[in-house]
Amino acid sequence: MGYIALGSGMNGKLVIGNWKMNGTLASNAPLLAALAAGWRSSPQTELVVCPPAAYLGQARLALQASAVSWGAQDVSDQAAGAFTGELGAAMLRDMGCRYVLVGHSERRTRLGETDQMVAAKARAALSGGLRAVVCMGETEKQRAAGQALTVLRHQLQVVLAALPRTAIDHFVIAYEPLWAIGTGAHASADIAQQVHSALRAALVEALGAAGTGVRILYGGSVKASNAAEYAAQRDVDGVLVGGASLQAAEFLEIGAAFLPIR
Repeated sequence: MGYIALGSGMNGKLVIGNWKMNGTLASNAPLLAALAAGWRSSPQTELVVCPPAAYLGQARLALQASAVSWGAQDVSDQAAGAFTGELGAAMLRDMGCRYVLVGHSERRTRLGETDQMVAAKARAALSGGLRAVVCMGETEKQRAAGQALTVLRHQLQVVLAALPRTAIDHFVIAYEPLWAIGTGAHASADIAQQVHSALRAALVEALGAAGTGVRILYGGSVKASNAAEYAAQRDVDGVLVGGASLQAAEFLEIGAAFLPIR
């Protein structure tokens, strides 16, 4: 299975907004326009929005002449065929998507996606020329039992086992503790750094030097008020933003926290 070359410059900071199941044509228009006008191009930091699939065409039209990229919230593990309601990686790429979220906690917990299903979707995304943002995280119960890193290492191992080494450069991890998704709670910057450092060590153990180039994002109640704390951490390469990405000024401020200091 071949993997499409995605170009260089993939190891900078990455700030992704996940709109989840929100938006209308009317409400999206000023948000997209504000992002397109407000984000300055930077080779070190990429700003990405992931709207619902119904609005990918609108995002493409609004953002194609801007420095803002767009992506999808999910992808099929199949390339094409009799899979009603599914979207293949080639379709998303045809819509100009650069990224796709895979295995978001809401899909794992509400729709029953397993580690194996997530790995298959990641493989399909990468094969179709998308950058796969693989979400992983532990529950509050698992963290309380001291099992967080064990859970995360297992989730990572399942995905890595499914991906050829030639695809690793196109792979992104998003650490999103389930207890911090949509709850208002968030892992402190120190906790995020500890977990990201452990994930980095696991990547290097599995991939050697290539593991140092895999970007690891933090997701979980990220806001403008705490973005700079995460940006200051050595192993936090960006953030996956939920509700705050629906407010242009706040999302732009979060993105700015990851721009290089001049």
